[in-house]
Amino acid sequence: MAAAVAILVGVRLYRPQRPGMWYWFAAGQILSVLGDITYDYYLYGLGRVPYPSTADAFYLAAYPFRIMGLLLLPRLRRRDRAGHLIDAAIAVIGLGMVPWTFILHPSAADPSTAALARVISTVYPVADLLLLGILAWLFTNPRSRTPSNRLLNAAAATLLAADTSYSVLTSYFHADPFVLDGVYVASTLLWAAAALHPSMTADPAVMRDLRPEHSAARLCAPAACSLLGPALLLTPYAGANTVDRTAIACGSIVLILLTIARMALILTSLKSKSRDLERLALHDEMTGLPNRRRFEQALRAALADGPARVAFLGLNGFKNVNDELGRPIGDRVLCSLAQRLARAVPQGALLARIGGDEFAVLLPGESRGHLGTVATHLAAQLREPVHLGGHDVLVGVGIGLAEGDSDQPMELLRRAEAAMYAAKHAGQTYRRWEPAIDEQSAGHAQLGAEMRNGLDAGQFRLVYQPIVAVPEQRVVAVEALVRWDHPQRGMVSPARFVPVAEQNGLIIELGTWILRTACRQMAKWRAELGGRAPDKVSVNVSARQLDRPGFAATVADTLAETGLPPHCLAVEVTETAVFEGGQAVATLHELRGLGVQVALDDFGTGHSSLGLLQTVPVDILKVDKSFVDNITEAGRHSVIAETLIRISAAFGIVAVAEGVETAEQAVALHQLGYRLLQGYHFGRPVTEPDFDRGHTGDAGAGRRAPSASAA
Repeated sequence: MAAAVAILVGVRLYRPQRPGMWYWFAAGQILSVLGDITYDYYLYGLGRVPYPSTADAFYLAAYPFRIMGLLLLPRLRRRDRAGHLIDAAIAVIGLGMVPWTFILHPSAADPSTAALARVISTVYPVADLLLLGILAWLFTNPRSRTPSNRLLNAAAATLLAADTSYSVLTSYFHADPFVLDGVYVASTLLWAAAALHPSMTADPAVMRDLRPEHSAARLCAPAACSLLGPALLLTPYAGANTVDRTAIACGSIVLILLTIARMALILTSLKSKSRDLERLALHDEMTGLPNRRRFEQALRAALADGPARVAFLGLNGFKNVNDELGRPIGDRVLCSLAQRLARAVPQGALLARIGGDEFAVLLPGESRGHLGTVATHLAAQLREPVHLGGHDVLVGVGIGLAEGDSDQPMELLRRAEAAMYAAKHAGQTYRRWEPAIDEQSAGHAQLGAEMRNGLDAGQFRLVYQPIVAVPEQRVVAVEALVRWDHPQRGMVSPARFVPVAEQNGLIIELGTWILRTACRQMAKWRAELGGRAPDKVSVNVSARQLDRPGFAATVADTLAETGLPPHCLAVEVTETAVFEGGQAVATLHELRGLGVQVALDDFGTGHSSLGLLQTVPVDILKVDKSFVDNITEAGRHSVIAETLIRISAAFGIVAVAEGVETAEQAVALHQLGYRLLQGYHFGRPVTEPDFDRGHTGDAGAGRRAPSASAA
């Protein structure tokens, strides 16, 4: 009774997902308690225990409840049910022939025992055989191996051992069965322990077992059970009895057939798993497309038959999708784009996901002219936004094309990938591979290595170009610009080495050096020049720097290290760097929180310039030089420049006109309302600008570009 209560307490305490089986166990335990009470009444109240009696009815009634609870315990996958049932049948028949030979048949054939007693004596072992079958079923199910389930298995096995021993003791030795009371008590305690163990809440459907499904134990156990039949035929007891020999022979035949069926299932399962492993090895798990290995196999086979053509696709801005919307949404976007591409590739082509946000298409037999058409069509499929989770996600693509009959398939794939990067760098939809791409890549690699050495050797330096307030002609700010004085190449243009630094990642280290050097110099000017020092220094920041979550912390550390107040620093970013949003815009908000100002460089030349003013925290607009060059002439440029100064005023943003090279341009800009100008007319970038020099008169009275010696 205490064990039955413990089962109910365990259900109440842990609240398992499937409490039904535990109620079945509790009911079976309560029926056993009723059997014990009845048995004790006969023994101590009446002084005799009839056999069979009402107590046997309670004992036997407990078996269906326990069996039902055990049947609810495992959750088998549909494909595993047949194999587990066959294993259980082999165990029941093989092991069942032992109690049949020594217990069931002798009890049923004993003429000295009453018919009802013989039936009851037979029912107990039969119930135990059913229990044995369920135990074998549970043993072969790796998904049911929790500590609680193991205790349940032990409880049922102990009960089986007790019942079997009881039959043997009473049938062959006429011994007192009370010696087995301790075994029955142990079984009862195991039922209770299983219910009180915390693992009783675990769902067997999600349990994993690291051991292989077809382990040596699982393969050897059916074979061992199959050998029990021939072994019993060799015993003197079975050999002398025709009924036993017939039953054992029939059981052995059934065991052989079941073993053959089980081996067939194992072979079928192994073949299925082999196909699954091959599919997993050659396909991308997320998109279902062939993976890089499968693509390489197909490319190798295509090149064996003749020339092959490859299109390599790389998505633009997909990293920002993961950063802004989360990886689950990013995965769904990637799957949606993969489905679009799968529908768009020509018949007979192979589309594969190479890795990350990159895809490749194998186009055997396509003509050279048709290859460009295919690339344009594929790009058009990705141009429409993806609608997911209430978001409209738009990503771009760069496509590289390569063709040839090389005996090295990886070389053809490498060429297509190189062409893809060249297309992205040039802002093109697609580009065909040509030797010049590799030459450029080799040159970039060499220049990148020299940049690494140049950073270590101190070959880089900063120059500063004044930003002048008109009509006062006072230098209110400077823009820090990097220069590379190469020992062999001479002065290397930033237009040449900055893109290489962006590509190989050195821009992070170079940008940090520029920031620290500029802040240190600005703090020095403030200390030495006092009121004659500029108000702030402006530093250009790359897209890769903004994409790093820790960039704002780097700026804060630099300001603290150099002692420069945050309002004396402005970071300049291009429209392209912040157009896709994501981490870049988040970084700008963090910088604004520090008190650092944000300048939008080359304004008006990028994407959706006006839209950026609503999403990006901007303090300064730097109007691009292209709108200043023809400012003195009537036409669209002067209209655009005037519109931009009005827009900046409406947004409360300071406007700076870049590229001012003549006094006439300065006068025209001043008349339009510009109060901050920058360009060669006011000074070239130098290491130490002349903050004391001034201009007399209005903005148009300033002198032209400084002399060569000053530059």
